[in-house]
Amino acid sequence: MHAQTWPQLKDLVLIGGGHAHALVLRKWGMTPQPGTRVTVINPGPVAPYTGMLPGHIAGHYTRAEMMIDLVRLGRFAGARVVMGRAVGLDRTAQQVILQNGRRLHYDVASIDIGIASNLPDLAGFDDNAVAAKPLGGYAERWETFVKSAPQAPQLVIIGAGVGGVELALASAHRLQTSGRTPYITLLERADTVLPNIGAGARAALLAQLAHYGVTLLTGVEPSTIAPHSVTLTNGQTLPSDFTLSVAGAQPQAWLADTGLTLHNGFVTISPSLQSSDPAIFATGDCAHMAYAPRPKAGVFAVRQAPFLFHNLRAALSGAPLRQYQPQRDYLKLISTGRKHAVADKLGLRFEGAWLWRWKDGIDRKFMAKFADYPTMPLPALPKDAVAGLADALGEKPLCGGCGAKVAGATLGTALQNLPAPTRPDVLSGPGDDAGILQLAKGVQVLTTDHLRAFTHDAALMARITAIHALGDIWAMGAHPQSALSQITLPRLGAALQADMLAEILTAAADVFGAAGADILGGHTSIGAELTIGFSITGLADTPIRKTGAQVGDAIILTKPIGTGTILAAEMATARLDDRMLGEVVTACFASMQHPLATASQILSPHATAMTDVTGFGLAGHLLEMLQGAGLSATIDLNAVPLLAGAQALADQGYASSIAPANRALCLGQIAAPIGPRTALLYDPQTAGGLLATVPQDHAQTILKTLIAAGEPAAIIGYTDAGPAMLRVTD
Repeated sequence: MHAQTWPQLKDLVLIGGGHAHALVLRKWGMTPQPGTRVTVINPGPVAPYTGMLPGHIAGHYTRAEMMIDLVRLGRFAGARVVMGRAVGLDRTAQQVILQNGRRLHYDVASIDIGIASNLPDLAGFDDNAVAAKPLGGYAERWETFVKSAPQAPQLVIIGAGVGGVELALASAHRLQTSGRTPYITLLERADTVLPNIGAGARAALLAQLAHYGVTLLTGVEPSTIAPHSVTLTNGQTLPSDFTLSVAGAQPQAWLADTGLTLHNGFVTISPSLQSSDPAIFATGDCAHMAYAPRPKAGVFAVRQAPFLFHNLRAALSGAPLRQYQPQRDYLKLISTGRKHAVADKLGLRFEGAWLWRWKDGIDRKFMAKFADYPTMPLPALPKDAVAGLADALGEKPLCGGCGAKVAGATLGTALQNLPAPTRPDVLSGPGDDAGILQLAKGVQVLTTDHLRAFTHDAALMARITAIHALGDIWAMGAHPQSALSQITLPRLGAALQADMLAEILTAAADVFGAAGADILGGHTSIGAELTIGFSITGLADTPIRKTGAQVGDAIILTKPIGTGTILAAEMATARLDDRMLGEVVTACFASMQHPLATASQILSPHATAMTDVTGFGLAGHLLEMLQGAGLSATIDLNAVPLLAGAQALADQGYASSIAPANRALCLGQIAAPIGPRTALLYDPQTAGGLLATVPQDHAQTILKTLIAAGEPAAIIGYTDAGPAMLRVTD
């Protein structure tokens, strides 16, 4: 049995996406531990590699080259990736507390959250300066500054240790190569700079600072940071267009409330990398090795990673733990702006382009570990398998969400066998977005939908499924009333089972509550994988059908498309050249979690027809509307909004499992150019937008109202006289 198919019994939670945790996740993907559910918590979908930061600031590396994509890594490791910021630990309940109030259970946890270099007690710092750590925010602020910097930019950098000097040199090089003349001042509270390196390296770096014209001020401290200046405690004021702090290591404040033993705010660890609580490990810069104190340096996190990997598994299985002993000294390679570096070892002076090439090779070798992941072999087919079994399984894994729908042709054939409604109070049966039941006043609409999970985060999956299921209610212009849940949980231990079910119901209740509906109950079972569904009722005076479009109507789409392609690419741990897949996936999740209530309220008074774009794709659902109304339509391909990254992924050949069937369903009814943008018209959408036809003379006013309300809507085309045909122009 493959390790991922064993029932999960224990929770391992990795707090932070630091270097050690990234390496642990990579090794976990190659050797998963049966019975363990792994979760990684990080504020964002990517984590920077510190070794390449100065090179990025200098312009030698792109942002993508220095970022570890935690979403891709999590998929490879089979881990749940939760976007959020940890702000506390409830050690009694064994829970990690997130900033949004969510709590995640752990049996064993590990902290790898790095350090900060902000100066919270310095007046004006938060509003007018930037900290070098965390690195992500600094890198973004720097790129913005470089694009708009004046011809002679003034920079003040607080802290003249190795990090401050390295970033001063990188900044000077980048600005000079962009044709500017920078004036950089480096501040140090001590009487000497670079106190923790050898004399040879110090001399070499001081020479480099002189080469770039960097001014050194020692024995000084800032007292106030203003928008364009820094005032020192001695009263001197320095002009500054960009103020940066690299002033030492600051621990994250929430660690002080954990009850763990700390040293100057950092988690004290033993040689086993355990804190004072044996269920909680810590590594990297946020940890203090009390048994062998060392300066903060990424090299220790990297070398701790194999020990952490072993010890986390051992703590979960009861095996003996290993002891980590750090080396006494290590080679420091310090970049100097241009492709040149200085080495610090044994107090000697080594510098040159050859050292840069050496450093560059080390850094690229590290990042290559997270570029392409090894393909893990699938179980071989039995020798006596029936003919055609391999074709039925397909070359790619089955998609989740609407990518796992039954093909439209198959569904249509099955629905033909259903008898027509016979009750007089049943106004609509199969074929519309929801069933319609006549009430004494108005109507009740009834729908059901469920999704096969495409993320290990059950709470996220529940929110998306609830919004997806509500789409049919909103598409009919109805107000959600009630919901029943249908949940199939994967095989789990009793504690994890209760935890997952509670997360699903809590997340779903939040969505339905905000929509004005109540969860009345439901049914739960155990199966091969997580599947979440809801049956929903809604109330309306007059429901909006999908078949009422009129000639000349404008066609409005309220969400960008591309979810199926992005989710298929995420399953395949795809790569993008110009952006991080994890950020594309995170934006996709955000779009799917955007409810349609506001768009429905704006469109309903005007729409002649409306539906939600889901499994059959934009082309399939629009053709349904045209067929029902006996109309044709022309849409502008370039007017169709796309999710970021979707077109690039489609161009690489990524597509959902149901996309070919969606394309086949449109044959003979669509005329469109060939290309990746057209391919996205057949892309199945999970929690997609509303597709509405509105009178053309009101269309621009309606669109402006939608956009003003925060709806990413667009007019994508117009209807015309039949027969049913979709013409696509570009």
